Amino acid sequence: MPTRLHKNRKKRGRVSAGHGRIGKHRCHPAGRGNAGGQHHNRINMDKYHPGYFGKVGMRHFHKLKNHSHCPIINLDKLWTLVGEEKRLECAKDTSKAPVIDLTDFGIFKLLGKGQLPKQPVVVKARFISKLAERKIKEVGGACLLTA
Repeated sequence: MPTRLHKNRKKRGRVSAGHGRIGKHRCHPAGRGNAGGQHHNRINMDKYHPGYFGKVGMRHFHKLKNHSHCPIINLDKLWTLVGEEKRLECAKDTSKAPVIDLTDFGIFKLLGKGQLPKQPVVVKARFISKLAERKIKEVGGACLLTA
């Protein structure tokens, strides 16, 4: 914006330029950033940011996230691992069921959301939920647990 359009042009000649004589326009009168959140700016923090200070929960020393690593997949996405062509090929001959080993795909747990196509399948996984196991057996498949 050109200088002639700045609001400050109208304030030229006025002593305090709109910031008042008494309070004065100082740099950071309340401190920079979040300074004084527990002292002179406490009312603002309590009113608009309740719960900002303090702790919650228990500490977990030396947490190893590998122990709780458990990627999941639902039944409705099970056949996407092998592909639609493979599924149609296996649908022609239902006497043989394809084996889908989820650990090969880096997936540990099978959950039971969604529907399976009416063709048998053998699923190998570390963890399988009750609902997933029931739905697989309803279409004539089997579940194998691996270590």
